[in-house]
Amino acid sequence: METAEDYVEAVARLAGDGLVRVGGLALCLGVSHVTVVRTLERLRRDGLVSKDTNSGIALTPKGRRLAGASRARHDVVVRFLQALGVPPGVAQQDAEGIEHHVSKATLRAMKRFGSHGV
Repeated sequence: METAEDYVEAVARLAGDGLVRVGGLALCLGVSHVTVVRTLERLRRDGLVSKDTNSGIALTPKGRRLAGASRARHDVVVRFLQALGVPPGVAQQDAEGIEHHVSKATLRAMKRFGSHGV
């Protein structure tokens, strides 16, 4: 699930209102073109992306929901870490790993703490 979340987040970030190309996604994620193609095939089977050889990659409604939920978790973790005094760049980087493994209960507590600070 972590890989799927990273991919749909990256597609959402890169796409804006348009479509994403495999090469751009590979560059963004720091992986090979082949890795992106293989992962996108799995995400297409899971109903998260649509991919047309000519037009590029787009998120399906299910993919947009997953990207939004993942982004929201990421933002909560970043705010929490910054409320603890973690520098913004470090908080962004650390949140990339934490966001995929945090429980709903812990995320709720982080959200409360991050919105109130110490």
